[in-house]
Amino acid sequence: MPVTDPTAPGDTGTNWSVRDGLATFDEPAVLLKAALDEVFTRWGAEAGARQQSYPPLLRADDLRTLDYFRNFPHLGSPVTRIRADRLAALAADRSGATALPAADLADATHLLPSAACYGCFLHLTGTSADEPVLITTVAQCFRGEDHHEGLRRLWGFTMREIVCVGSAEDVRAHLDRHQQRILDFGAALGLTLDRRPATDPFFQKDGARTVMQLLAPVKDEYLHTDGTAVASTNNHRNFFGERRTIRHAGRPAFTGCVAFGLERWVHALGDRFDGDLTAAHRAVRQAGERS
Repeated sequence: MPVTDPTAPGDTGTNWSVRDGLATFDEPAVLLKAALDEVFTRWGAEAGARQQSYPPLLRADDLRTLDYFRNFPHLGSPVTRIRADRLAALAADRSGATALPAADLADATHLLPSAACYGCFLHLTGTSADEPVLITTVAQCFRGEDHHEGLRRLWGFTMREIVCVGSAEDVRAHLDRHQQRILDFGAALGLTLDRRPATDPFFQKDGARTVMQLLAPVKDEYLHTDGTAVASTNNHRNFFGERRTIRHAGRPAFTGCVAFGLERWVHALGDRFDGDLTAAHRAVRQAGERS
């Protein structure tokens, strides 16, 4: 039975282990995570969202169009391959090195996603609709954090999102509807979630959109009592609509998403139920039926 990472204060139970920001789940944690995703997927369906999945890698040149390397270069996890001219030398290497030298690697043209919605907006590039478009998707996401902390701060994690593409009013209504739903679901599970504006800027720090963000924050987080953000609501305004030529009713579309970090929910519920994930699973099933 795996044990909790002893370097991760706050994590409880014997249902998962974490090493180098990567988590391994035993069955109780797997089932709890699946039950949570089932609830959030149903919320998407009830909002009218269509389920979609996207490629596991994102093109670097596509991310450049979204100012990714201005805003989030620290989060990026590039994907590359071993250079053909270094294969023989690597096969013959007996040094026991624990890492592949950068000189042996080809230039990275793709990255692992740091949020599930990037694939959605890239997929919608060049499309136009007169009615709101709602999509729900789940992805393995990766963020090159400066430190790891159990399930609270992972390098690789699972994100479920419910995305709305439409008018500014459509997006605001979508986010408002889920803000209260998240708080009510948390309360039904015995979690006291604190809704707060996020401190990480979505837009570049020196851009005009940053001024607008100060006036009307684009992201709210829902925090467990230990500060773990288990969910967020995000208003991108018409940024993706402009950058990827996504149009609604003849104009650049507004977009917004509701995001759930599934491993972080498992952490919070492990804390709430003192490591008894079977009881937590039962509570999620009951609360999900009422949410």
